[in-house]
Amino acid sequence: MEGSSKANALALLRQVRVLPVIVLDDVAHAIPLADALSAGGMPIAEVTFRTAAAADGIRRIATERPDILVGAGTVLSTEQAQQALDAGAQFIVSPGLNPRVVEYCQGRDVPIYPGVCTPTEIEQARALGLRVVKFFPAEVMGGAKFIESIASVYRDVEFIPTGGIRREMLARYFKTGRVVACGGSWMAPPDWLHEGAFDKVRNEAAATMAELSLPESTA
Repeated sequence: MEGSSKANALALLRQVRVLPVIVLDDVAHAIPLADALSAGGMPIAEVTFRTAAAADGIRRIATERPDILVGAGTVLSTEQAQQALDAGAQFIVSPGLNPRVVEYCQGRDVPIYPGVCTPTEIEQARALGLRVVKFFPAEVMGGAKFIESIASVYRDVEFIPTGGIRREMLARYFKTGRVVACGGSWMAPPDWLHEGAFDKVRNEAAATMAELSLPESTA
């Protein structure tokens, strides 16, 4: 049974319906980025462990912007998971299904969304007690059509598709009725962060949220 931290993270994902996937090269960008996302209606971020700045960026957001749900992505080991949690990450996302990482997070009552892209991996996730998983790389592996194809088989599983998704694709994913949120970097690509173009981040986040409010975008 899900604990309060898991329920709270999942509730916000369901509410926002978008998970910004952030590659943070400079810790100084953490707070202006978080503020821009929040101002655009996205008080949530997945900071990927692809750069040396990831842990410090998570720590800064968690400490200075406690109203924003910040998690760690691209977590490949229990050591990285511990580093992320020590920095204040409130959820963990991994590109694949590593049982050791899943069990480590479950033992600490931390939400974990591992990546799957085959029926076998979905069944392995179910065996670990998971009912919400990341679908990655989504577009390469069939996108919304994949989810539609397996929806009748795995009726108790929901997805966070990530990988190659753009704003104009959101409606087709939510029409499957099995998507909690879509992950992506279109609202905060690395080039914008390098330029300090946080107004673009805010505007794209706001535009995405406005599009999701349209009736045809409703799951």
